Amino acid sequence: MRATEDAVVGAFTGPAPAPRTLLLGWYDTGGRLRYVGRSTTLPQTPDRAIAKLFTPAGDDHPWTGRTFSAGGGSRESLHVTLVTPKLVVEVGVDVARDSAGRWRHPGRCHIIGCVGL
Repeated sequence: MRATEDAVVGAFTGPAPAPRTLLLGWYDTGGRLRYVGRSTTLPQTPDRAIAKLFTPAGDDHPWTGRTFSAGGGSRESLHVTLVTPKLVVEVGVDVARDSAGRWRHPGRCHIIGCVGL
């Protein structure tokens, strides 16, 4: 079963001009951005307009110092670029969650928009 949810982009993988996947989060009741999952690979478009919407994060990013794994049982760490969490994406996700409430499978991006966070 799948659902559509909104999530905040906190980081991406791949080169800055052409991000490959997005690392996504939700704000908890205390206002802290919590990691919830990753997107599927983004489409390979010539312009990659999404890259222009990212602002590099400062040292106060809530994920500073955190490592992310490639998933699927892999112990390999992902190289991620943290961004200011102001971009919200709508993603289609499997409703399956792990014990921490994170998505068990990558989400597919549908709609992208900026919000004043």
